[in-house]
Amino acid sequence: MARVVSINISEKKGTPKKTIPEGKLIENFGFEGDAHAGKWRRQVSLLGVESIEKAKLGPKNGLCHGVFAENITTEGIELYTLPVGTKLKIGECLLEISQIGKECHEGCAVSKLVGRCVMPREGVFAIVLKGGTVRAGDEIEVVKT
Repeated sequence: MARVVSINISEKKGTPKKTIPEGKLIENFGFEGDAHAGKWRRQVSLLGVESIEKAKLGPKNGLCHGVFAENITTEGIELYTLPVGTKLKIGECLLEISQIGKECHEGCAVSKLVGRCVMPREGVFAIVLKGGTVRAGDEIEVVKT
């Protein structure tokens, strides 16, 4: 079963996110209180613990959730293999994958902190179709349309 491991937000861009027990997703915006939220195609970022584990094989160890600036850390689902347009139901919320991977910018704070960033290859971004509360432990369901 795919599930949410942690919810992570940051008040400022370019910094690792802090883990919170639950987060409020706002339709067509993202997480309340998160610096990356807004009316654009990368409202929410998701990354699997499996991808974080790959980075731990590199020179830096002891990485925690949110260090790659992901909003939702997942387990049990290879998000980056899902096509753009895939819908994910998490608790009462509905997300739609809008982008897979991203180009890291020069001087990326995350890359400086962790060395090898997996977000460009395995990070997934989504828009919020239906808001609500998301908690660690919530099941993630791929919605068949």
